[in-house]
Amino acid sequence: MALCSVLGPPRCPLRPPPLALLRSPVTTTAAAWGGKKKARVSCSLPEPSWEERLANAVTPLWRLPYQEQLQPIINGYRNKSTFSVNRGPDGNPKTVGLYVGTGRERNIVCVKANHVENISSKHKQVAQCYEEFICHSPLDSCILFHEGGHWRELVVRSSSCGHTMAIVTFHPQQLGQEALATQKALLKEFFTCGPGAVCDLTSLYFQESTMTRCSHEQSPYQLLHGAPHIFEELLGLKFRISPDAFFQVNTAAAEVLYQAVGELCQPTGDTVLLDICCGTGTIGLSLAHRVSKVIGVEVVEKAIEDAEWNAAFNGISNCEFHSGKAEAVLPQLLASWEDARPLVAVVNPSRAGLHYRVVRAIRNCRSIRRLLYISCKPEGEAMRNFLELCCPPDPRKKLTGEPFAPVLAIPFDMFPHTVHCELLLLFTR
Repeated sequence: MALCSVLGPPRCPLRPPPLALLRSPVTTTAAAWGGKKKARVSCSLPEPSWEERLANAVTPLWRLPYQEQLQPIINGYRNKSTFSVNRGPDGNPKTVGLYVGTGRERNIVCVKANHVENISSKHKQVAQCYEEFICHSPLDSCILFHEGGHWRELVVRSSSCGHTMAIVTFHPQQLGQEALATQKALLKEFFTCGPGAVCDLTSLYFQESTMTRCSHEQSPYQLLHGAPHIFEELLGLKFRISPDAFFQVNTAAAEVLYQAVGELCQPTGDTVLLDICCGTGTIGLSLAHRVSKVIGVEVVEKAIEDAEWNAAFNGISNCEFHSGKAEAVLPQLLASWEDARPLVAVVNPSRAGLHYRVVRAIRNCRSIRRLLYISCKPEGEAMRNFLELCCPPDPRKKLTGEPFAPVLAIPFDMFPHTVHCELLLLFTR
């Protein structure tokens, strides 16, 4: 299927899909997107309000039904699942599954994921085996750090190549190195020689963590068994994936999304593509053959190593990748930008959105005339980024560059069986 049949013509309102295939129209307003968070941005607004223009530019929005996407996969599509350990409905404190309830209401319960349709049977199998292992362990689960316990989260990653990676998070509490070595040996034995061998893991990792989340730099991932990476194929390229590297959770839908990015970038042979929050380099590498150069920026050091390996393995030589926080790397990179070639930026941040210094660097770089923003939570902190990109110049905020204007917004139903949607926005100036 031609990509244009999914996207519709650029710079035009989205073509609504056939009513028989339409899941639900999404009418978005500035109030619905911004809510109270708009008060954070102290820009004096011209009349008519540019916020109203922003809202009008992205309405109406329609979810793209999976019948119109390439090779639709609705069930079991997640290539990464995170399972918690907590008390189940039956009171079992070593239940491995998903949280229901909230901490504020103090009614959290952990339920098994057997009924969840977007999680694959392989991931559920690994979770069930992990529960069996910790239930036979004399060590308690770590539900609250200050109450002790050890066994914590399980992350399972898989690929269409048949690879499966499991990452077990463990709170060491006061255990010594000998006791830790014993637990790691028992875990390895269970998944290689014991009942867990049925999972046929490609990789088994162990991370000692005293915080809710730890990066590899804070607490290294320890490979207990198998290969250090799993591999995925996307848009004809092969990608290496480390334990904490970002990769879109729906691989088939990501191909459609990245093709849309490529079309809206309007790259030419002399275009330089700036790939911010590049992860393992998927977007930049998939477009490298259409541009003169790709520059990627990513905070996860191991992901940058993956990106460099991916470029070399796929025979791509026009890419360079920078490891570090975007708010530290990008301002320095763009402040001295004198390249006359067209510069197009693509950003794909986490739910927290872009750091203010990143937005300011993009806004104040005259060479960037076209910006593509991919957001998995556009109604959250990303809205603050949109306002800062599009508001009138504000010297107090050091937003002195020409404002961007929203041109097109395309939702992608990356997460079937949920209310969430990936949004691709095109800004130009």
